[in-house]
Amino acid sequence: MKQFSANFIQNSFRLVVITVGKTHSGKTTFAKELEQHLHNSVVIDRDDHAEFINTYYKTMLPKQGANIFKNAISQTIVDYAVNETNFHLILCNSYRSRKGRLDLLERFHQKGFVSIVVTFDIPDHILQIRIANSRRSTNIFRTASNFEEVLERQQADSHNGDVLAPIEGEANHLFVIKDSSEVRSVIQEIANIAKSLC
Repeated sequence: MKQFSANFIQNSFRLVVITVGKTHSGKTTFAKELEQHLHNSVVIDRDDHAEFINTYYKTMLPKQGANIFKNAISQTIVDYAVNETNFHLILCNSYRSRKGRLDLLERFHQKGFVSIVVTFDIPDHILQIRIANSRRSTNIFRTASNFEEVLERQQADSHNGDVLAPIEGEANHLFVIKDSSEVRSVIQEIANIAKSLC
């Protein structure tokens, strides 16, 4: 991983916070709460982009393969935030592929961002309970019909050699959340990182 000198970080730092985890692990709730405590930050959530597309441009979605339409919209929003604002970025998505995650982190490191990965290691039986009680909109789906199906796919993907939990060294900082009671302390630590680099 690329290392940064202390002077470089202090003079031009911005944070990028990337959430990693399965559906209903708490990524969106965490991101929204962090946004309230991290001054000058913005959440970029790919589920919002999916819902926008499914509401207004569903006929333009690709019938199979990668969702290049959603990817293009998400990339445009991220690029705008990076190049046209001075916000800290909170990227809310699963980011479970190590290669995809490392490629994303490297692009932000090249732009001078200080990276933070927050991974949600919540047991599947807890996720199943949360899904059963969920009121989240299903208007984000292209190929799945419900969140149970999404979780089943993610469980199957866990056998894919590239779907690996983040490890120390991928980002400048790594936090692991195993229980929702840990959310507040992690948010405080991230806020403290931002303050220490001002």
